[in-house]
Amino acid sequence: MKTLFRYSQVIFLLLLSFSVSAQESMLCQGAYWEEDEANSYLKKWANEWTSQKDWEARADVIRKGIIDGMKLEQMPERTTEFNPIIHSTREMDGYIIENIAIESFRGFFITGNLYRPLDPGPFHKSPAILSPHGHGKDKRYQDVVQYRAAALARMGAVVFVYDMLGYADSQQTSHTIPIALTLQTYNSIRVLDYLTSREDVDPTQIGVTGGSGGGTQTILITALDPRITVSVPAVMVSAYFFGGCVCESGMPIHKSAQHQTNNVEIAALAAPRPMLLISDGGDWTKNTPRIEFPYIQKVYAAYGAESKADNVHLPNERHDYNYNKRTAAYNFFGHYLDINPGKVPYNDGYDESFVTILSVEELKVFNTSHPIPAHALQGDEAVMRYLKLD
Repeated sequence: MKTLFRYSQVIFLLLLSFSVSAQESMLCQGAYWEEDEANSYLKKWANEWTSQKDWEARADVIRKGIIDGMKLEQMPERTTEFNPIIHSTREMDGYIIENIAIESFRGFFITGNLYRPLDPGPFHKSPAILSPHGHGKDKRYQDVVQYRAAALARMGAVVFVYDMLGYADSQQTSHTIPIALTLQTYNSIRVLDYLTSREDVDPTQIGVTGGSGGGTQTILITALDPRITVSVPAVMVSAYFFGGCVCESGMPIHKSAQHQTNNVEIAALAAPRPMLLISDGGDWTKNTPRIEFPYIQKVYAAYGAESKADNVHLPNERHDYNYNKRTAAYNFFGHYLDINPGKVPYNDGYDESFVTILSVEELKVFNTSHPIPAHALQGDEAVMRYLKLD
């Protein structure tokens, strides 16, 4: 009997090892292809479809690959009350900023800051903009994020800047938890649920923008949720680079036994909704005007919507979401959302000097006065055990 039990254990471990190896073989990580190799794939795919109907059939396969690859349908039903924790409301020059946490699922909190227009009008519902951020030490607190969120709020948008896992206030898991990609995508959907539930938000006008890893989150939420109406992924969409972090490519969303795709096609799932690609000459988006954007234009052309896809390429800049990239986003959102860029001072360019840069302590959600709720899950193991993703 003991021999049989040990034999069964060996078989189980072998099957588990095979399953893990099979999944790992489907991962497309980092610079997965050479640049010319990636271009050849785009050319091949472009020849495989010619009409909107053809593209939508391919889009269904790609979208299913994302959902299945990250096991999104195994996540909890989105019925948990948000139980928002909002405090430290401050009136600034044309905008309001608050510290906020909402409950994503029971015991797990999305943390960030909410920027709102100071005077939207008594009967006016504002557009909303999701603002996921990229990698970098506690990025939500950095000046570049505060400038962007405050400017868009002064223009008339409700902007939710929220943490990546393991950054700033989001310390319930590490950033390298194996299901980081799933958790961050689910959190984006829950942020969208929250914003569209607010009485001061127009649920028909929802934008999203983020740079680098935030750009990955931007294309994923746009691909999966039709409630996003305007998308601005910055310094991320590449034909050959798939994202270098577990939160971007740590699960098999680009490849399965039935399909192969890349971030260009995932970004193209935005069509025919307005999308601006922001790219530069100092990272993996350096080829965007020649390689990535023409493919996306082909997708938009299938809908007769070429005017809604745009690319701002800054060949002399590097991997960031600094001033020139932000102002390109301001113009694009100003065109497609009911906000007024004219509310931000302009003098040979947008003048962001009205923004008050707040300290880390001022922006924190959880502190001695506002501790994380006692029922919060703590640690990778506790979250994995609660979710039971198989």
